[in-house]
Amino acid sequence: MPSKRNAIAALKKLETERLALDKRKRELEEKASLELGRAILGTGIETFSKKGLVKIATELGKLGEEDAIARLVDKSGSASLSPQRP
Repeated sequence: MPSKRNAIAALKKLETERLALDKRKRELEEKASLELGRAILGTGIETFSKKGLVKIATELGKLGEEDAIARLVDKSGSASLSPQRP
């Protein structure tokens, strides 16, 4: 019987730890959101719609940082006005 009690106690402990980790995750997500928001404010992107921001962020995330920058900025460092094809 002691093994059953140990297993039950272990499950309860894991559940408690999981709840604590979930809480910590939510806290870190909130801090990350603030950091990202601060990085974006003042760039002009904050005027985009929420739907547009999500679409842009998703596509940029697929490209990765270096490729996204390369596609958005031409060699002179100014924004590219024409879409680039892979």
